[in-house]
Amino acid sequence: MIEAAAATMERLIESVVRRDRLAVGVALAGIGGVAWFYLIFETERFAATGICHCASTAIGGPNLEAWAPQTLLPLLLMWVEMMVAMMLPAVAPLVLLFSKVARSRAERGQPHVPTIFFASGYFAVWSVFSLGAAIAQWTLHGVALLSPQMATKSSIFCGLLFVSAGLFQFSPFKNVCLNHCRSPLTFLMTEWRNGATGAFRMGWRHGLFCTACCWLLMLLLFAVGVMNLLWIALLAIFALTERIAPRSWCLAQVSGLVLVALGTWMLLYSPPTAG
Repeated sequence: MIEAAAATMERLIESVVRRDRLAVGVALAGIGGVAWFYLIFETERFAATGICHCASTAIGGPNLEAWAPQTLLPLLLMWVEMMVAMMLPAVAPLVLLFSKVARSRAERGQPHVPTIFFASGYFAVWSVFSLGAAIAQWTLHGVALLSPQMATKSSIFCGLLFVSAGLFQFSPFKNVCLNHCRSPLTFLMTEWRNGATGAFRMGWRHGLFCTACCWLLMLLLFAVGVMNLLWIALLAIFALTERIAPRSWCLAQVSGLVLVALGTWMLLYSPPTAG
């Protein structure tokens, strides 16, 4: 009788664990789908009208007109959506692993916390980055340094941005941050904190490493166009590949060489564009 009850309890626990993983996986897929749907919708609208939602919401006019201060809020939301769309695939394995570890701890009677607190801490860091990017875009537009495609008009600035991003790929700081992002299990084993606040702090700390690893790559959108869906997709794929590719691929160094080469070409052969 006791053995039957124990077996039944074990099956119930396994069922809960499977449902928990499924719920987290479905939630991640849903959030990512909404973010990409928004980006595709905005990109198609921008291509058809030349007006992005962030500008039309605040001033009701084309992108070439000055943006009012209240434009910063929709700009911020646009950047947050882009960061969610680009970085969610890269962080999804860690979020799923966090959910598994948290559930395992709950089964052993240890403190358990919903995965949402960890994910919220992670994207809180990217939201801070998004605020800085939104302010930068608003400022560049205000001084007429952005084209109607929301890319910088200066080929020199574009070249320097690509070269800087490429050189950063070789830096020891990049290597430290990338190694952290490539070792999710080690992170959970060494940085685990109990409670909702602890989970948020864990997400925040991992987000800091992740943002420090990718921030210059994300700023390349100012060179190729903030609403450039192809580059957004490429950056999303690259961010994920950097974390899961074998170390023998030396992906950071290879990408660094490519970025430096592109930036050098822009500096040497691209004619300066009039402001």
